[in-house]
Parts: sequence; structure tokens; C-alpha cells
Amino acid sequence: MFELLTQPWPWYVAGPIIALTMFTLLYFGKNFGVSSNLRTLCAIGGAGKVSGFFNFDWKSQVWNLTFVLGTIIGGFIAHNWLMLESAVQISQATIQSLQELGIEDAGQNYLPTELFSWEALFSLRGLIMLVGGGFLIGFGTRYAGGCTSGHAISGLSDLQIPSLIAVIGFFAGGLLMTHLLLPIILQL
Repeated sequence: MFELLTQPWPWYVAGPIIALTMFTLLYFGKNFGVSSNLRTLCAIGGAGKVSGFFNFDWKSQVWNLTFVLGTIIGGFIAHNWLMLESAVQISQATIQSLQELGIEDAGQNYLPTELFSWEALFSLRGLIMLVGGGFLIGFGTRYAGGCTSGHAISGLSDLQIPSLIAVIGFFAGGLLMTHLLLPIILQL
């Protein structure tokens, strides 16, 4: 049983669970997306007095906040009780590529300390990745009308063409970041 909890579920189990969840949401006229929770939290905090974007019936979106709460609790449980002590299993070619970019502990930890530590956070590289990345994610989410999970899971299952375009843009942006911008940022 413990092995079932610490290993990724196969596609033929996880896929139908996601599909069942999406059919249920579509049946009840709900949309799934994580970024809408930030809008709901801002509306709860009174941001509707400052901007009309936050002036909506946030009480109809409270159900979605339970998803975010579950994500936080699930992440805590997984990190504290279900995480294996073994190193991340990635290919030797990937380890070599990451080491060429300055990530020396690639494959030894779940999160490389060169990127995910307090020292890295307060470096020029960390600020560019945190502030610049945060701005780009926020701008992209607002411009695309939703986040990756909203478009890729909810929008595509609802056969929305704008979601397909957004998902293609997300993947293109991810490839651009990984192969062109990340090597430049990591050299700082």
C-alpha cells in the first residue's frame, strides 16, 4: 500500500480520475483553474473597491478554494510522510547538461540547491527568476484568460479553441525558456 502512495500512478488510473473530475465539473457548470483562486482571494479581501476586475460574486467560487487548500495540505503530507529518501532518477545526459549549466547537485536532491535555497533566492539569478518569472506568469495568466491547469485540463476537455491556442503558447514558452533563456540566466 505504501508503494502505491509513493510512486506515480499509471496513466490508465490517473487519466480516468482526471476525466471523471472534469465531467463532473462540466456537468455542474464549473470551470477548473488555479489562477482564478487568486482573483477570488483578492475579491474576498476587498479588491473590488479598487478594480472592477475583482468586483464579482466571489461566493460562487469558494468551492475552488477547497482545491487550493487540498493542494497545500496534500503537498505537506507528501513532503513529510510520503517522500522517498532516494535521489531523483534522471538520465546521465540530463545530469551532464545541468552540470554544464552550473547545477552541480543535479539528480542528488529533488530541488537543486543552486536554484532553491535562501542564498540563491537573494542572488541576481534568484531575483530575475522570482520577480521576472512571477511577472511573466501573472501577465501570461491574465492575458491568456487563465492558467495552465485551467486551459490544459478544463478548457481542452470543454473543447475550447482559445484553450488549445493557450496550451500551445505555454509549451512554446516553456521550450523557449528551457533552451534559450535559462542557460543565460544560470550563467549570472
